[in-house]
Amino acid sequence: MADKLKVGVLLSGSGTNLQAIIDAADEGLPIEIAHVVSSRPDAYGIERAKAAGIPVLVLNREVYADVRAADTMIADTLKASGVEYVVMAGYMRMVTGVLLDAYPNRILNLHPALLPSFKGAHAIQDAFDAGVKVTGVTVHFANAEYDKGPIVAQRAVIVREDDTVDTLEERIHAVEHELYPQVLGWLADGRVSVSEDGKVHISE
Repeated sequence: MADKLKVGVLLSGSGTNLQAIIDAADEGLPIEIAHVVSSRPDAYGIERAKAAGIPVLVLNREVYADVRAADTMIADTLKASGVEYVVMAGYMRMVTGVLLDAYPNRILNLHPALLPSFKGAHAIQDAFDAGVKVTGVTVHFANAEYDKGPIVAQRAVIVREDDTVDTLEERIHAVEHELYPQVLGWLADGRVSVSEDGKVHISE
């Protein structure tokens, strides 16, 4: 059997997307989570990683006082663990050129809207307030511009007439938990490439 794709996961909170990836790997997704990085020492995602036997680098606000130094620490840790792709899963910090240069077109981000619409940290609330009838989930490669990197995959979520922000958020997260492992499977199969014009192509 071919070697599994090694990924590193960056998180800041509860780690539900980390758990979805752990579960998918347990069910046969050909990836290995080689390291988890938490930007906060109180993030519950740390406990999920430890329960799965995954090494964790825990950072804090003081470390991020120098964001480039923090990203150097992250890049060095991931490289030492053999990480090939970086997966941001609820990571609430923008990565710097240090990490982007270490993993060009190899840092994935998950956004709870259909980019380029509703960028930023409040995408679900913003879409709901705008009264759109369709929103969704985007997986894209991170670059130097916030929520603007090459789009890898998207999936729509219908906004129901009886939705609240909470019910919409719940369904969006359910889609995230399906789409992220699917994209990681494409990467593990070598099906994803980025052309010179910055567009992502998925081979059959």
